[in-house]
Amino acid sequence: MPQPTPHVPPDVLLREHGLRITSPRVAVLTALAEAPHSGADAVIRAVPQTAETSTQAGNDVLHTHADRGLVRRIQPTGSVARNELRTDNNQPHVVCRSCGAVEDVDCATGQPRCLVASDDTGFVIDEAEVTWWGPCPACRNQNAPAHPTPGVTHA
Repeated sequence: MPQPTPHVPPDVLLREHGLRITSPRVAVLTALAEAPHSGADAVIRAVPQTAETSTQAGNDVLHTHADRGLVRRIQPTGSVARNELRTDNNQPHVVCRSCGAVEDVDCATGQPRCLVASDDTGFVIDEAEVTWWGPCPACRNQNAPAHPTPGVTHA
């Protein structure tokens, strides 16, 4: 079970990262808290419901949040960049190959074990990403036979 994103009020997050508290910044953080792993378009569509801002301002806010470490961007292969509030390093994801759903999955050991490469080839490694791929439960259920074959287990 992934660790929940700790709820830190947007104004506290913004202050901790040296940013002024503005309605668009608060609205973007609120949108991501309500819909983690959203693409920029989805975040910007959610923002006008809580604050008035332009599309460009919404994109600028997302970039600023990512640059300041309030938001983490991931981009699974074949997907638009997704944004999330969980910014802790080595926080793996699972991605559905059919619908593109993304979920957080914590390491089994709770340790950032993937930061130790067998050969760093001279790089100073400061981050590693792990993504597991496979069908999500909803897609798997759509493809399951209506009358399962006796003796066949659908995992």
